[in-house]
Amino acid sequence: MEIVACIDIEKYSTAVSGIRSATVILTENQKEHIIKCRGREFFDYCRPLMGEILEDPDYILRDRAHENTVICCKTFLMDGKNINLVVRLAAAGDTEGLENSIITAIVENDRRYRQRLRNNIPLYKRE
Repeated sequence: MEIVACIDIEKYSTAVSGIRSATVILTENQKEHIIKCRGREFFDYCRPLMGEILEDPDYILRDRAHENTVICCKTFLMDGKNINLVVRLAAAGDTEGLENSIITAIVENDRRYRQRLRNNIPLYKRE
């Protein structure tokens, strides 16, 4: 387990009330999951950017399929890549010891990214 970032709880509170901590972690299991699904090259590219995505996202979207889960979206202009992190936020009523944690990382082309933004109401949009 490694600490990836400290988020602004106020920014994320529109998605989940009673967030217990600002710390977001990446477990070894989820790291292996990302590498297995997206490849080592993507993980090596994405890992240094995860803190920035979480601390300064372009958008925060609610994950409609999972409770207390959000999708943090950010575009990196130098590469034209749209990277989304799916994050489970630990709320007040959750099991003791549960932390805010990254579930997976997704890279999307511009067309798919625009579609995601059209189909979801942003909980947060960077000004």
